[in-house]
Amino acid sequence: MPIRAVLWDIDDTIFDYSGADRVGMRRHLEIEGLPAAYTSPDHALDVWKAVTDVHWARFAEGELDFPGQRRERVRAFLGKPLGDAEADAWFGRHAAHYEAAWTLFPDTVPVLDLLADAYRHAVLSNSSIHHQDRKLRALGVRDRFEAVVCAVELGVSKPDAGAFHAACEVLELLPQEVAYVGNEPDIDASGAVAAGLTGIWLDREGRGGRPELVRITGLHELPGLLAGDTRFGAPDTFR
Repeated sequence: MPIRAVLWDIDDTIFDYSGADRVGMRRHLEIEGLPAAYTSPDHALDVWKAVTDVHWARFAEGELDFPGQRRERVRAFLGKPLGDAEADAWFGRHAAHYEAAWTLFPDTVPVLDLLADAYRHAVLSNSSIHHQDRKLRALGVRDRFEAVVCAVELGVSKPDAGAFHAACEVLELLPQEVAYVGNEPDIDASGAVAAGLTGIWLDREGRGGRPELVRITGLHELPGLLAGDTRFGAPDTFR
């Protein structure tokens, strides 16, 4: 069955989330001051990423709501039992610098242009519709996607098959007619495959491994991969 639509992850797939977060936090710490627990800005940035990963996973599991994961990241990073208002204010000051650094990856728009006529496009994200819709509009690409489907509103997150199936239902397509592109091998590519979609791991960092997955290292490889979709059964071709 031919691929008729591409579902996209956003953060670290089409949008440079990690770069923006790091630039924004570095600027934030220049203004707020480096907490005493950290030996250097780079040390602080590495810890911020680690606590983000931990509490985002808790959010994806339904243990925290969206504001709650932000507050817990701040509390863990600062090592202080802050109240909600204080944690929100600290995060809000960081967010202003983070949003000022928002940018798409250089290959995003060229590949969306190349694929625009041949495939339908939508987004499936483990974030919230308010946050991701606003982000896509700010980046100038919201009109490229028929729909933006998000875990907060669905009540189920990737890699649960229900999240992928919900996005397919919005498109009124069978899972076999949809490819999913994301930067996480398990949450994105493997989860999509388990749900019956064609999962494509965008391995921008060149981590490699995972021979069972279809892997690309940049979006420039995607049009050729989709055009020759009979090769999806031989992922090693794209190593």
